Amino acid sequence: MHRVGVLALDGVLPFELGIPARIFGAARDAAGKSLYTVTTCSLDGRPVRAEADYDLTVSHDASLLATVDTVVIPPSHALGPIRAEGRLPDGLRDALAAVRPGTRMVAICTGTYVLAAAGLLEGRPATTHWREADRLQRMFTTARVDPDVLFVDDGDILTSAGVAAGIDLCLHIVRRDHGSRIANEVARSCVVPPWRDGGQAQYIQRPVPDPAGNGTAPTRAWAMERLAAPLTLADLAAHAKVSVRTLTRRFREEVGLSPGQWLTRQRVDLARHLLETTDWPVDLVAHRAGFGTGTSMRQHLHAAIGVSPQAYRRTFRPTHTAA
Repeated sequence: MHRVGVLALDGVLPFELGIPARIFGAARDAAGKSLYTVTTCSLDGRPVRAEADYDLTVSHDASLLATVDTVVIPPSHALGPIRAEGRLPDGLRDALAAVRPGTRMVAICTGTYVLAAAGLLEGRPATTHWREADRLQRMFTTARVDPDVLFVDDGDILTSAGVAAGIDLCLHIVRRDHGSRIANEVARSCVVPPWRDGGQAQYIQRPVPDPAGNGTAPTRAWAMERLAAPLTLADLAAHAKVSVRTLTRRFREEVGLSPGQWLTRQRVDLARHLLETTDWPVDLVAHRAGFGTGTSMRQHLHAAIGVSPQAYRRTFRPTHTAA
């Protein structure tokens, strides 16, 4: 069983602190057996002051972190010298130094500061809450901070933006570890969307869609039901009863992408789901996802996630022999 250790620092945000236990705790195999154990600790095993008006009691100190497979660091509003000077306090530095090599390190929101101050983000991609991204980049110039994504998966280092993006990241980890079916079951149990791509833009000062019903949501829903069809911008604009130019502007305002980019992303997501959950040949997956040919899907999938359909299928279905 995979062991997850969650480090609660003073000033921890209770919502984000609870995400790992809620998401990983809901992951079970076909026999109903838990796939993860989740244990929370503080640096000294004593209660920690939450960002809310209460303290939190834990049962373990930070020596726990040397025994787990994944360490999760939720955000705190009291990072002190970590955020102000890029320096870890002695106790935290010692706790992280004791983490075993190869342990997966996960930070939610401003927890990314902790990984950066520990020297774990040098030359590596990461994200955090968009309000903190510029400061994080200025303080840790060798990190590659992307303020426009929900989460970043760099193998053994994973970081997310704020609040609900922590849910997306933990679901992504379940999906990476155990495949789409179990991740979807976890999402259904927790009543959250099963998948928001890490590359999706954070919601940064986007204009509020016109409440008079001129938004693109109905057209997006219509297109989602027809991904296998050869949809064009003109088709989308005709459904929305606007010009292509107006449609493009509204898409960018509401989802941060052009209609073409959005449509490609939905098709890539559908292709990934079909590769994970069916035995269909690659050409059939490509047709059902709207790419037309296997060659086209290979190009788009490689551009999106850097792997071929066969490699992706092997990752999520290791016992499957790709067609």
